[in-house]
Amino acid sequence: MLLREIRNEKGLTISALSDVTEIDSKRLKVIERGLDLPSDKELEIIGNYFDLSVIELKSITKSANQKGKTIGEGYVTAIPGNFIAIPPILPKQNNSIPILDLFSGIGGISYGFEQTGNFQTIGGLDLLNDRINSFQLNHPHAFGFTYDITKFKPSKIETYFSQKPKIIVGGAPCQGFSSIRPFRTLTENDKRNNLFQSFAQYVDYFNPEWFVFENVVGLLSHQGGNALNVLLNEFKKLGYEVDFRIMNSAFFGVPQMRERLIVVGNRIGVKFQWPTPTHYVKNKSMAGVNNSFVLSPNEQDCVPALSVMEALSDLPSLKAGESKKNYLKTTNLTEYQKYLRQGSNSLNNHDSTVHSAKMMEIIKCSGYNIEAVRHLVTSGFSSCYSRLEPNKPSVTLTVNFVNPSSNKCIHPYQDRALTPREGARIQGFPDKFNFYGTRTQIVKQIGNAVPPILSKVIAEKIYSYY
Repeated sequence: MLLREIRNEKGLTISALSDVTEIDSKRLKVIERGLDLPSDKELEIIGNYFDLSVIELKSITKSANQKGKTIGEGYVTAIPGNFIAIPPILPKQNNSIPILDLFSGIGGISYGFEQTGNFQTIGGLDLLNDRINSFQLNHPHAFGFTYDITKFKPSKIETYFSQKPKIIVGGAPCQGFSSIRPFRTLTENDKRNNLFQSFAQYVDYFNPEWFVFENVVGLLSHQGGNALNVLLNEFKKLGYEVDFRIMNSAFFGVPQMRERLIVVGNRIGVKFQWPTPTHYVKNKSMAGVNNSFVLSPNEQDCVPALSVMEALSDLPSLKAGESKKNYLKTTNLTEYQKYLRQGSNSLNNHDSTVHSAKMMEIIKCSGYNIEAVRHLVTSGFSSCYSRLEPNKPSVTLTVNFVNPSSNKCIHPYQDRALTPREGARIQGFPDKFNFYGTRTQIVKQIGNAVPPILSKVIAEKIYSYY
């Protein structure tokens, strides 16, 4: 067991552990992720709190250190490997509009574009190899590139393509905005480049007809709104008509309350007409005072938002630690379930976490918020150790939704956390979508993805201009 798992079992956040140990939270993250070994004093402090000997804790953190050197978690903590280019499995269809997916992860945005039948991805670039392997399993016509985008010139990636992308999609991780500034004076070789600027440089180099840039809602208020203004102005300087909105997945047919900031730009000189929400559920947006930028549904014009059980009720039940590969229910499927099961005859990744006896006690007492188990846990946010409500959309999935200490991820009726496949369904990935990597990495891939159904409605609007 790793230190993070021990902390989660106690129901502690990084901040809470920092408070009780008086070790800086950033330092604790470095230790948990195996990027550095703790000092003897840190071993003693942490060990005393968790009732672990220094020898036991040293073994645990050493194991994490060995894994951390190869796994990586992103642009802050990953140690980039060598450049890898994986060729397409199938040739591109000439009549489709070519897309390049940057910071692709498993390719949720580009996969949604492809679901319209009018677009085809020619390349995906991501820092982590397991993401690109998952990406390419589901984008057989695309090159898969694994490398640090800040070190990978647009001119280099172009050599792999028979045609330039007409659309570029992607979303730089948040840390790309910590020092955002105008980039027009930067060149490909400028070491000051950050992650947003890398995306913008690819747009500048390839000059696509359209781009779609997604990010967290917090970008609206980051640096008092200055970061978003700089981002928009830089694209305008490149000759793009630019607009942005907050889109909630639940308003567009995904059984999950997941808000994202979407920036759409085009160089054909048209004002983008945003999709109209089709589903309604009462919700308070994270946009706060910027609520006017949310694409909000009109209840009278919409159908009710999809619920968790409309997505999951046809899947075979599991006990903690169980795994099943065969569908049991084949009749009375919801329309959403029929859509997800197209092209799939068996289940993958429908395996439940093995929970400890203490965690099972917590799960069996759990309700819709942490109050039901306050007598069993020492700390946690209001939505930790909580069941999903069966007749409502899910809350936003995290990258740790198979652990009950995460954000509201216990099955509505079964005594266990969600399985990776259930998480994928809540994200809108069909059952035929394949994942590559360890179970831990697959869960992170799913939790970090953009729901393809959300990007599909954007793609349909963009295609209407062709």
